[in-house]
Amino acid sequence: MRAIALVDGEHYPPVVRDALAELPYEFVAAVLVGGTEKLRGDVSYGIPLVEDVESALTRFQPEIVVDLSDEPVLGPVERFALASRVLARGVPVVGADFRFDPPVFAPFELPSIAVVGTGKRVGKTAVTGHVARRLATERRVVVVAMGRGGPPEPETITVPPTINALLELARAGRHAASDHLETAALAGVETVGCRRCGGGLAGAVFISNVLEGARMAAALDPDLVIFDGSGAALPPIATDRTIAVVGGHQDPAVAAGYLNAYRLLLADLVVVTMAENGSEWERTYDAVRTVVPAEIDIVPTVLRPRPLTSVRGRKVAYFCTALPAAHGLLAAHLETEHGAEVMHVSGNLADRAALERELEEIAADVLLVELKAAAVDVVAEFGSAHGVEVVLAANDVEPVPGHPDLDEIVLEMSRIRL
Repeated sequence: MRAIALVDGEHYPPVVRDALAELPYEFVAAVLVGGTEKLRGDVSYGIPLVEDVESALTRFQPEIVVDLSDEPVLGPVERFALASRVLARGVPVVGADFRFDPPVFAPFELPSIAVVGTGKRVGKTAVTGHVARRLATERRVVVVAMGRGGPPEPETITVPPTINALLELARAGRHAASDHLETAALAGVETVGCRRCGGGLAGAVFISNVLEGARMAAALDPDLVIFDGSGAALPPIATDRTIAVVGGHQDPAVAAGYLNAYRLLLADLVVVTMAENGSEWERTYDAVRTVVPAEIDIVPTVLRPRPLTSVRGRKVAYFCTALPAAHGLLAAHLETEHGAEVMHVSGNLADRAALERELEEIAADVLLVELKAAAVDVVAEFGSAHGVEVVLAANDVEPVPGHPDLDEIVLEMSRIRL
């Protein structure tokens, strides 16, 4: 295989030259990534020495990059950052005891956008719903969503499911809060639901039926298809554009480090969610900015609940996955913007035992719930059993004032192949 070597000045050049001769690659160039301790005068490795990795990749078009460096020149942080840059060019990286391969993306014939996340519970599905609703006002949009609880065979949802329909699915043993059901119910667009298992460091999946789902979406003859990722897993489709979603609450070292840097380098737009005042989201924003090229917009946003049915003047208990620090803001929003009397806010949708205990202690006219985790099989079932109305809540994505206009950017991104 044609290879580029990453070398450092902490190794004596003769040792590196011997390693290049012994390893089973056709080395066409080397990149000196740092270090000078063992270098004397002009350095020769017997192959061209290139100034940086990007130049080497462009000039020599290698099939693989072989990392012969070591601490202290490239530590773990620096290695992940460099690997992300190489993977973003579609090239594998191998070291003495590791190998990273870029995920494989299948071609897709229609205009398409991928929405991917840097972790679970970062608001990715809310962003997918926002993008789908906005673009559906101008063209026919279909969303293909994959999830860890998706159907064994891809299914098309053409009518937004009701609470009763979701309860029927849950009682039949289905995951009734799967992402495609959430998007269909809250965004009101056609969706194709798929499943996946496993998620690699770079976002590849072990098993999925997304390729079949993509074919089903294309058969619906849409103008645009949005592929919704799952957690930090990437849809295995080569889309025209990519939106990366970062949680403002994420540790900056995680959000912009490891192989999340690879995800960010794929992006044509980055949306930072949960950018609440006082939450220190700016630290995450700044970390992302160090990875993302200057020409790529980063839009900080907040998520705000929007009941699908009016709750004005009613006593409401709101169930979500938000962190406790945001509960007061969410309650205030529901009271100010939607006229609800908020009795309780719970962030325990992912904790069934805690959720069941809370429900037994709450007195409310309405159980307002995000369509996630145990929303149906616990909250909606409780409401059905006790005669309490259950209302679904969407999460509106609202840009922070003073930053780029999210909708304008999304509309421009959607003008693919026009």
